[in-house]
Amino acid sequence: MSYANTYAAWRNDPEAFWMGAAQQIAWDRAPTKALFAENAPMYEWFSDGLVNTCYNAVDRHVDAGRGDQAAIIYDSPVTGSQRTLTYSQLRDEVAGFAGGLVAQGVGKGDRVLIYMPMVAEAIVAMLACGRIGAIHSVVFGGFAAHELAVRIDDAQPKCIVAASCGIEGSKTIAYKPLLDTAIDSATHKPETCVILQREQLSCDLGPRDLDWHAFQQGTEPAACLPVEGNHPAYILYTSGTTGAPKGVVRHTGGHLVAMNWTMKNVYDVEPGDVFWAASDVGWVVGHSYICYAPLIHGNTTIVFEGKPVGTPDAGTFWRVMSEHNVKVFFTAPTAFRAVKREDPEGKLFANYDLPHLKSIFLAGERADPDTIKWLGNMTGLPVIDHWWQTETGYAIAGNPMGIEPLPVKIGSPTVPMPGYDVQILDDGGHPLPAGELGAITIKLPLPPGCLPTLWNAEERFKSSYLEAFPGYYETGDAGMIDEDGYVYIMARTDDVINVAGHRLSTGAMEEVLAAHKDVAECAVIGVNDALKGQLPLGFLCLNAGVDRDPSEIVADVIADVRGQIGPVAAFKLAVVVDRLPKTRSGKILRGVMAKIADSAPYKEPATIDDPAILDEIRAALQTLGYAKS
Repeated sequence: MSYANTYAAWRNDPEAFWMGAAQQIAWDRAPTKALFAENAPMYEWFSDGLVNTCYNAVDRHVDAGRGDQAAIIYDSPVTGSQRTLTYSQLRDEVAGFAGGLVAQGVGKGDRVLIYMPMVAEAIVAMLACGRIGAIHSVVFGGFAAHELAVRIDDAQPKCIVAASCGIEGSKTIAYKPLLDTAIDSATHKPETCVILQREQLSCDLGPRDLDWHAFQQGTEPAACLPVEGNHPAYILYTSGTTGAPKGVVRHTGGHLVAMNWTMKNVYDVEPGDVFWAASDVGWVVGHSYICYAPLIHGNTTIVFEGKPVGTPDAGTFWRVMSEHNVKVFFTAPTAFRAVKREDPEGKLFANYDLPHLKSIFLAGERADPDTIKWLGNMTGLPVIDHWWQTETGYAIAGNPMGIEPLPVKIGSPTVPMPGYDVQILDDGGHPLPAGELGAITIKLPLPPGCLPTLWNAEERFKSSYLEAFPGYYETGDAGMIDEDGYVYIMARTDDVINVAGHRLSTGAMEEVLAAHKDVAECAVIGVNDALKGQLPLGFLCLNAGVDRDPSEIVADVIADVRGQIGPVAAFKLAVVVDRLPKTRSGKILRGVMAKIADSAPYKEPATIDDPAILDEIRAALQTLGYAKS
């Protein structure tokens, strides 16, 4: 069936379309219908079904006679180690760990926070939560104690699962002090912490801490507990523009159906094929395409602990793909920009044989044409951009390789996937014609697997996503759809910036800068970066009478952001200025400042208080190598 026919089949009868997709899932009690719209706009999917995520991701493949197939390949160039877990071995490890959780009193509906590096045990912990109906919340191991504390207070976990350390390139990062500091500063206190001791850096255990292996001893392996289709599988926090992170919820039934559907239809893999998403379990890509989708579909997934360059060189991606017979590879464009910078002629690529590799997918940020062309010319393979969000959990727009590969238009992630009625609206909520720029929205209901709400924040869910355009989900992106139905993502419509595929709030960074004793006022913008897509850049207005060297204050705030938000923010640029450009009503003109920094054309706002400030900003930016024209 063609893409057009598939999309039409969904549009003409969405109920039949999704009930058909649901038949690929092993239900303990099949749902009576797909969409539950009784509480619109709070839509749910497959709510009256009973199902278990872990059974579908692990046990059913063993029951089907495929227990000896590799489920997880752990490849860690930073530790020089590899490990393969078959589906049978994975089932036993997950059941054992889940039994340990049960022995500690963790059960259905309890939250478990996971603060782990890229090791196979992170996947084991996630699946173990699903096995017993606990709700996991994975926090990226690069986040600092403050950010971790905020998430502890919001999720209120009964248990935290962590490792003694993570390894970032050549650096070993001690996790236990960060975890202890976070718990000390959080209002909520977990009952227990389970710690995976790593030989690279072990840690002392305190009164509430349990060793990963020891806490499972003498406990009964846990069976799979069926839960309702609308039972939360996990909470994943995404940066909010107003400081507090938003806890994206994923319901079990819709998540299972959607994840399974995408593996064949979007990525064109069959059960048994090796699929590799080079991301981190702390991000949505890690949830969807390192852990859940590949395993639900019966694929082999790769857990990679390393970097695209430096572990040991820019050939590490090709080495992993070659060694493990990867069929489909998925990463962020920034990863390949790093590879391209180190190995522009592809000399390292030539060292590896990749007969199994069929396609490369990019997502997480804008895929620049140069990188796509470089990658395609070097590999001779399809390089496919696709667009999605933490909130949706999978592709809104993409090239459906398993249905019908469509012609590529560089700059576009191709077309909307079934389930997504993408529309471009003006500020008044009216549809715009083809080729015109506007707000990218999705007509409700969102398809299965997308967020049904935010954790304990229904009103914030409505105000953040549903109120701007009634009847639509607001993506926060601006763009257009061309005459062929291809979607183009042009810009963010808020102040969330995209650093190497990670969406980060400039507002959160401004809070850190503003807390410095010498800073009177500040602003953070995103500036274009050839490698990371965007980088944050801070402007500091100092208190009167401050006589310290401005470079010292800049160094202070850079260290503060690193300490409170983490290295993931990549905050390294800041400059002291006398004043910030504002409207007469006092709104800081961040968008204009960003355009000046990027040497992009801009229109002087009619409401600007003092146009002369823009020249001052330009001069300050030039000291950092920006605003070149």
